[in-house]
Amino acid sequence: MGVTGPPGPVMDRDEVDRALARLGAEHKAVEDSLLALQDHAGRRLLEGAGLTGTTKERWAETERTITLLWTYFDAYSAALREAREVRARRRWPGREELAELTERLRGESVTVSGTSAKLAERFTLERLVDRMNELYARSLDVVVTADAVWSALPARIDLLAAELHRTRSLAHSVGVRPGEHPAGDDLESITHELASLRAQVVTDPLAFWRPAAGSSAPGGGRPDTDRYDRAARALEDVRREIEAVLQVRQDSEARLLRLRDVLSRADRTLAEARAARGEVLAKIAASEVPVVSGPPTALQERLATAAEYRRHAQWHRLSPLLEALEREAEDELLRAREQLTAVTAPLAVRAELRGRLDAYKAKVARHGMAEDPLLVERYDAARRMLWSAPCDLRVAEQAVLRYQQAAAEVLSGAGPVDRRGSQ
Repeated sequence: MGVTGPPGPVMDRDEVDRALARLGAEHKAVEDSLLALQDHAGRRLLEGAGLTGTTKERWAETERTITLLWTYFDAYSAALREAREVRARRRWPGREELAELTERLRGESVTVSGTSAKLAERFTLERLVDRMNELYARSLDVVVTADAVWSALPARIDLLAAELHRTRSLAHSVGVRPGEHPAGDDLESITHELASLRAQVVTDPLAFWRPAAGSSAPGGGRPDTDRYDRAARALEDVRREIEAVLQVRQDSEARLLRLRDVLSRADRTLAEARAARGEVLAKIAASEVPVVSGPPTALQERLATAAEYRRHAQWHRLSPLLEALEREAEDELLRAREQLTAVTAPLAVRAELRGRLDAYKAKVARHGMAEDPLLVERYDAARRMLWSAPCDLRVAEQAVLRYQQAAAEVLSGAGPVDRRGSQ
């Protein structure tokens, strides 16, 4: 739709002819726009839909607006036709006819009755076109917006519903059902959400539209897909969980075997720690040896439960149990190794002292001082303590230190060793 020229003084013949030509083109553009609106797919859908909410209110207002548009257009057509009739009276219109044409083309010559609370409205042709443009844009915005939502969202919802159906079938095949598994409850919730969303989109499309900021063009904006996007993300999360359960079905036997192996290694390590504890208590004196825990019987029982789930194809129960067991079995093996290390620590200390004593003896021998009486005496004293049972590690460590000190003095050439320190 366009607009007419500006008003002015009495028009001459050429100005009148140009204005009538412009108004004729304007009339054609207005008529084409109204007919296109009449035939718009969105309008036909709106007319046939059981609308609710915002869309119901705005479409009722839009229908009244479209009726008013045609009333304005009829008045505009009549005013144009009458102006053309005046112009057609003479080839060369006189002053009075030009004044009349000026009034018809530029003055408030169009009266529209019964369109509002007022009894009648008066318009210039220019103002009437502006008014029709305004109402047309408002009406087209509702039609285009509803059509855009209906074109975008229901099809996407239907595709997601089909994916949901496939996921539900897959979930059912692995025992994931509402009330038995959280993913089954999530699928039920997504099913209700999609059904509700589709029903609302179909009956109230304008509630799912986000206008573009600062845009005044009809249909400026985009469909609001927030609820659809949330449902799609939730379904994707469930689908990944179902795939994880399916993966459990495929590799559960290997995972159970690995679990048995880890728990067996933990059990053997604890047995080794218990045996080592007895050895430490027998061979090391005055040493606090930690108590070794028993075998991981609770984990063995849960492992048996996991095997039972596998035999009965209860994959949805097996999946979280296997994940928990794998973490706990590794922790149990780590604890068993830590207990073995803690229990054998005194033996490690004794071995370190033995190694240190022999290393210093070898060093002394390389310097030809192995037969020094004091060194021999202190070496024999330390060796008896380290190779006797039970071994007092604190006393043995002091004996090794005394041998080290004596060896250091001899090797540094500090002079004769004080024989009084031999005892």
